[in-house]
Amino acid sequence: MKTDYDVVIVGAGFSGLYMLHKLRELGFRAHVFEMGDGVGGTWFWNRYPGARCDVESIEYSFSFSDEIQQEWNWTEVMPAQPEVEAYLNFVCDKLDLRRDIEFETKVTALTYDDASWIVETARGRRVTCRFAICATGCLSAPLEPAIDGLHSFGGTTLYTNRFPKGGFDFTDKRVAVIGTGSSGVQSIPVIAQQADELYVFQRSAAYTLPSNTRPLEAGELEELKANYADIRRAQKNSPAGTVRFGAFAAFIPNGPVTKIMDATPQERIKAIDDRGWLGAFLWSDVMFDIEANKAATELYGEMIKRVVKDPDTAASLVPHYPFGCKRVIIDVDYFETFNRDNVTLVDLRKDPLEAITPTGIKTSSSEFEVDVLVLATGFDAMTGSLLRMDIRGRDGRRLADEWAEGPRTYLGLQIAGFPNLFTITGPGSPSVLSNMVTSIEQHVEWIADLLDEMRSTGQTVIEPTTEAQDEWVGHVATFAFGVRVDPTCASWYLGANVPGKPRVYMPYSGGVPQYKAKCDEVAAADYEGFVRT
Repeated sequence: MKTDYDVVIVGAGFSGLYMLHKLRELGFRAHVFEMGDGVGGTWFWNRYPGARCDVESIEYSFSFSDEIQQEWNWTEVMPAQPEVEAYLNFVCDKLDLRRDIEFETKVTALTYDDASWIVETARGRRVTCRFAICATGCLSAPLEPAIDGLHSFGGTTLYTNRFPKGGFDFTDKRVAVIGTGSSGVQSIPVIAQQADELYVFQRSAAYTLPSNTRPLEAGELEELKANYADIRRAQKNSPAGTVRFGAFAAFIPNGPVTKIMDATPQERIKAIDDRGWLGAFLWSDVMFDIEANKAATELYGEMIKRVVKDPDTAASLVPHYPFGCKRVIIDVDYFETFNRDNVTLVDLRKDPLEAITPTGIKTSSSEFEVDVLVLATGFDAMTGSLLRMDIRGRDGRRLADEWAEGPRTYLGLQIAGFPNLFTITGPGSPSVLSNMVTSIEQHVEWIADLLDEMRSTGQTVIEPTTEAQDEWVGHVATFAFGVRVDPTCASWYLGANVPGKPRVYMPYSGGVPQYKAKCDEVAAADYEGFVRT
């Protein structure tokens, strides 16, 4: 059957751009639909104050082109949003990708029909393709909080996940930030420097570590570029897909590691005396023993008390859930910000939020009049961007129905009953537990190799068997243990931050090398677990 394109890709972030480039290299007719008016994906939309990557710039970049990695010059150890967005625009222009990207075009439906996919957009476009690839990202479906009176507020309402392109001037404004996840933690110190008054409304305190970002020193980037081959090789062999670690350092042993439960109180304190924030968590039992985790949190609380002057505020900033059940956040002077005279922490566990009013926020005991409301309320992670499209597979089956009790995929790449549909870094893959760029490159290259091989052998349809999918879902579940699935933790890894979403641990925790080995094994065995016709 003749189709408009061989492949349609949804999304123009890291994964969509590389997928387009790889398919064009192989001679496929590929086309990208992108909802925004520019490339960047996560780094296009998340332009809130202080937005910064938690992986070092030298590793949070493409490895497939030595020309690109030698030509682009990073300026900071941990890149901020504008630099990552600029990098992706540079890549896009370097590879001349824009001519195959349709901007400001939201895909609303994907329907499988007679060995092809029908793609429909909000602008009325309707095209057909042989293969559909969702490069929609893991953190790209914003949540609007269910707070009474939200739309009654008479001031300015801003969302960190859809922040204005030109920024916003908080000077002389009374500001409320609701949410202390990654975007809240990163934006609060920046807003505090401008605002007249800043109220931070915290439901769950965050585990956050200093980013230690700084400008790259003279000659440092050149030295790193000279060692790129070794860095990239080490990335692929690292459980987190990164060797310089960034925020992942808390999970990587560095020197002798002992159990915190075997350490004396003096030895525990010495750990944070010597190693600062990381000293609280660099123990071998913290991620597996809940009592050890609690002991580590106590050390973390001790570090907070050393920074935050007010004892009540310091106590409220200590998390109530296990370390490691949520993604570690990085920050720049987050705890130091609460020593400012213009910053007030409102602990919603002690003083629950009741409603948004036309003039501000009402809690059970107080009212706060503000001019600006900043909602840092997160995403429907990993599945939200897929389920917000009407995706219908073989015999009209709806993806929303298939995933009613949680997402089910084979390798995080395909879904039984949805032939020729691929999900880059989908649920069931390392994705958010890794350096995303490392995982994206592995997925893109695996998909491209598969499509090239299918073309050469005259095969046109592929989907996983239900048996292979069930086996993989079970395998992923075997790694969902310890603090990661603690019932006290409302983690987006589990979908617990979205009302009504089934609690299923979505990412694969076995590490990047083990996952890649499985994908390679499947391919070498004539794509075992898939049916091709």
